[in-house]
Amino acid sequence: MSTALHPASSPDASGSPDAAGSPGAQVPGAPRRRMSGGRAPARPTAAAAIHSISAATAVLLWLVAVGAMIHEPILIPPLAASAALVHSAPTLPLAQPRGVIIGHMVGAAVGYGVLAVAGSSAWGAAVAAGVTLALVMAARTPHSPACATAVVVVLQSPAAARFVPLLFGSTVLIVLTGYAASRVRRKAPRYPAYWW
Repeated sequence: MSTALHPASSPDASGSPDAAGSPGAQVPGAPRRRMSGGRAPARPTAAAAIHSISAATAVLLWLVAVGAMIHEPILIPPLAASAALVHSAPTLPLAQPRGVIIGHMVGAAVGYGVLAVAGSSAWGAAVAAGVTLALVMAARTPHSPACATAVVVVLQSPAAARFVPLLFGSTVLIVLTGYAASRVRRKAPRYPAYWW
């Protein structure tokens, strides 16, 4: 029994659908193919993984230390996600300084706006996340953790005069450590891919 797919069932090199009109339709009796349309990224080398993990952990520990010194929790989940993006995927648009810094500021602004209009609720938090996503996309500052910042603001109602400067400083620190870390290891991709 041949394991080759019937020619009519295979998409051509451009990925167009087969003769039946569905991409990658299976021929009865043929082996199953993955329908995912892509592949998982390559596993990083041990050196690259250790470098990324160490840099991300270092900046997060720094945020914890600063928070302990000023008796104010600075490390919030969205910043951990930002550090992970900057240090593990430094070439993605989501990891660039423009998105990291402006994205979180937009998220905070939307969060405080929703908080003022609708109060603290899960419903308001969901709306704030959606509005933040729309605004960061429109502003060409994509950064998914910014949506989580909006949620944090709506659900936890932190004092804006204290929270916003700490958030801004934290995002700048994450960007600067990404810049520095990308220059420590010779084979590391340069961060940022663009500043603005």
